[in-house]
Amino acid sequence: MASNTLNLIAILSLTISILLSLFPQPAFSFQIEDFDSEEEYVLDHPVIIPNLRSRSRFLKTSPTKDKIRKGADCDPHPSLNICKGISAKNGTSLLYCCKTHCRNVLSDRNNCGKCGNRCEFGQRCCGGVCTNVANNVNHCGKCGNQCLSGVQCDNGFCGYA
Repeated sequence: MASNTLNLIAILSLTISILLSLFPQPAFSFQIEDFDSEEEYVLDHPVIIPNLRSRSRFLKTSPTKDKIRKGADCDPHPSLNICKGISAKNGTSLLYCCKTHCRNVLSDRNNCGKCGNRCEFGQRCCGGVCTNVANNVNHCGKCGNQCLSGVQCDNGFCGYA
């Protein structure tokens, strides 16, 4: 009885491994964004942060900041906002205060191009534009993955039939 169970488990694991090797990985990656991560945006130009909590006139000098943590808290009020169209990562990121968090509107699926502009299922935010990466030769499977000239993008793979 035990040997039959072991044989069945061995056959099932072999079958699963063969099936997994025959089928390519999906074109879309579904990752939950971790806004509490320690990833930081390195700003292209340091930003002066208003310090309105200080009551002393000697402490009213505003510090500068050259990094902003991903998903950092912000105040949507323009004069208090630390991410009001700030360029970061050598121009590859553009930070805006969406609700109460700094968001990169060039790659955030929930704030693509502007705050609140949500991409549809199967789309990614590529350069601030919601893009169907399943069949776009300039963004095949992911943003910036360009297929060679004359090669089609099919289900997120260049030249895959």
